[in-house]
Amino acid sequence: MAEKTPSFPIKDWSEDDRPREKLLQKGKEALSDAELVAILIGSGSRNESAVDLCKRILASTGNNLNALGKMSVKQLTAFKGIGEAKAISIVAALELGRRRRQENALERKKIASSKSVFELMQPIIGELSHEEFWVLFLNNGNQVIAKNQMSKGGMTDTLVDVRLVMKMALEVGAIALILAHNHPSGALKPSDADILLTKKLKIAANSMDIRLLDHLIVTENAYFSFADEGMI
Repeated sequence: MAEKTPSFPIKDWSEDDRPREKLLQKGKEALSDAELVAILIGSGSRNESAVDLCKRILASTGNNLNALGKMSVKQLTAFKGIGEAKAISIVAALELGRRRRQENALERKKIASSKSVFELMQPIIGELSHEEFWVLFLNNGNQVIAKNQMSKGGMTDTLVDVRLVMKMALEVGAIALILAHNHPSGALKPSDADILLTKKLKIAANSMDIRLLDHLIVTENAYFSFADEGMI
């Protein structure tokens, strides 16, 4: 039988090094990212504390929590000291954080600018590894009365049924539409297909006295607005 690998439980650390106690005494803001993740995993490995292990994992992502949130259980278990249970804890915690950001964004329902569309849609599609196309349906006060994922594609393209978009607009009584889709590659330049689809949807919307206000291409950290660029 293989010898069990000892670890460094947090309870055995010196009091100053215990992130749980530090959180209780000084508040959650006082903890580093590595210390917060260390609380999730509870212990390190034979030669590495939980905090040092988490520092190493974070370093592999450039200390970027968004990048950490994209890591799979398989990728995390490649680090010595991270078993499946610890990896699942990290993935679940980061997913809760993403959903919290999404809910916060959904509270801002009135669209005032392309930036407000980006703030609404980035938590939903900005970090996906595949392309999705969404439509925001607005009333005459520029408030979002519905939002729908119209298609889900691969890394480079996706298909949108213009007739279905118009059908939904009529069903919810929309006065205006805003289109949004993500580019997993991070490229902000609209493709020929993006431009053609925008034109088709604008023509269809105009025929029903519905305004097409904008089309955003969303990436993790930035966006491209057709309206801002005078392309609507």
